[in-house]
Amino acid sequence: MKKVRRALISVWDKAGLIPFVQGLRKLGIQIISTGGTAKLLKEQGIPVKEIAEFTGSPEMLGGRVKTLHPKVHGGILARREDREHLNQVKRLGLELIDLVVVNLYPFEATAAKRGVSLPELIEQIDIGGVALIRSAAKNFQSVGVVSRPSQYDTVLRELQRGGGRLSEATRLKLAVEAFTETAYYDSVIHQTLAHRAPSKGAAAAFPEKMILGASRRQLLRYGENPHQSGSWYQWSSISDRRDGFSQAKQLHGKELSFNNLLDLDAALQLAAAFTKPCAVIVKHMNPCGAACAGSLSAAFQRAFACDPLSAFGGIVGLNRPVDRAAAKAIAAAGFLECLIAPGYKADALKILRSKKNLRILQIPSSAFRRQERCMEMKQIGGGFLVQQPDNALSGPSRWRPATGFKPTIHQRRDLEFAWIVSKFVRSNAIVLAKGERTVGIGAGQASRVESVLSALKKAGVRAKGAVLASDGFFPKPDGPAAAVKVGIRAIVQPGGSIQDPEVIKVAQKARIPMYLTGERHFRH
Repeated sequence: MKKVRRALISVWDKAGLIPFVQGLRKLGIQIISTGGTAKLLKEQGIPVKEIAEFTGSPEMLGGRVKTLHPKVHGGILARREDREHLNQVKRLGLELIDLVVVNLYPFEATAAKRGVSLPELIEQIDIGGVALIRSAAKNFQSVGVVSRPSQYDTVLRELQRGGGRLSEATRLKLAVEAFTETAYYDSVIHQTLAHRAPSKGAAAAFPEKMILGASRRQLLRYGENPHQSGSWYQWSSISDRRDGFSQAKQLHGKELSFNNLLDLDAALQLAAAFTKPCAVIVKHMNPCGAACAGSLSAAFQRAFACDPLSAFGGIVGLNRPVDRAAAKAIAAAGFLECLIAPGYKADALKILRSKKNLRILQIPSSAFRRQERCMEMKQIGGGFLVQQPDNALSGPSRWRPATGFKPTIHQRRDLEFAWIVSKFVRSNAIVLAKGERTVGIGAGQASRVESVLSALKKAGVRAKGAVLASDGFFPKPDGPAAAVKVGIRAIVQPGGSIQDPEVIKVAQKARIPMYLTGERHFRH
């Protein structure tokens, strides 16, 4: 590449711009600029040729048309190694532009504001800036493109070391980053306008072409295992996918891991499903304890008591600000990896920070949103699957009684509690509950009866008098038979098995209530 002799600069975000342009001028690079950028540079005593002088045409339509001109794009797109291009440049009196420095109107920040009008949004759709970036990036073999203020120092240092030149490797890297900027920018515009477009049904939920716009929030130490690399991305600030951890703030502890984030999300979902004070403990994306109580401290102690062995190194989710009593209970529970809650009292936070290895996260109460999660995505070879979130959750008033036996008020309450928890347990899921707390959870077994046996084993003597919830139907009567044998006193399950009559007969014979929900909650 020949030396950079002329740079076009037009930026919205002016952070770090002045020292960068001053460095360009020391290298003898001519500066062409527009509007507010040109005004700022002149105020700093930097010689600037304004775009209207460069093109010979005034800005038009209230600034909508400034750089959309053949003299600008011809000067950028001309291939320096193409003789015919250079002949045309000379014949048409064009001036070559070797460096383009552009960042875009703040569309995403504007769209994220409450109550922003459509006309306001439209005026933040950058046209000229995107066109400049794309032209320069397309012609990266001859032109450098700087699309982020964070690139200024690196680019200026290389120009200084290279006598005003940028290597082809750097120009290619800058072009890739530039196309990333424009692709993300367009994805945010698409998402914003799509939300406002009058469309319904599957066509709106599952468009023919899926546009995903996300930015990296954090590089992780590794993925699920140390030999796997990992990173954390979050959706754009206007996306209906952006909730939960996009608003989380870490208050204490070392860096979060890949697995921490997965478990924290699972804990957050389950804790948010209850309106009473609730505590959940999650291991490997499965709850190993959950409870509701009159206070947060009691809820935590009851959740922990469900399975103290599995709770070791667990992830705790709470749906209330943490007070001193809850903090003392958590601190006394031994080693826990992470804690997430919608707030902390000052004295509670002081207690919790005494646990050196406990990662403490705070998330606004508004982010504890039940049944408002975004579309869910799961990758498979060659693509990914997309589904609506599992927002269905019927209550006892909609369940169909399968036997002639009615539950007590307490059993009815526990059945509803267990049914909610089962939605957040990996299938095949079996939840045993008593007193609005889990006493045994069976998760992820290949057969449902094995999940029943696992839950019963964890519950031990606590199974007697408890209720049972199953996320899917019982294909055979063996699961309910094992449960009633040890004293389970009520069952809720979806129903729908060809052996439903035999399954129901087990409950009928034991003289206990069994409800059929008509909905299942598989969680793969």
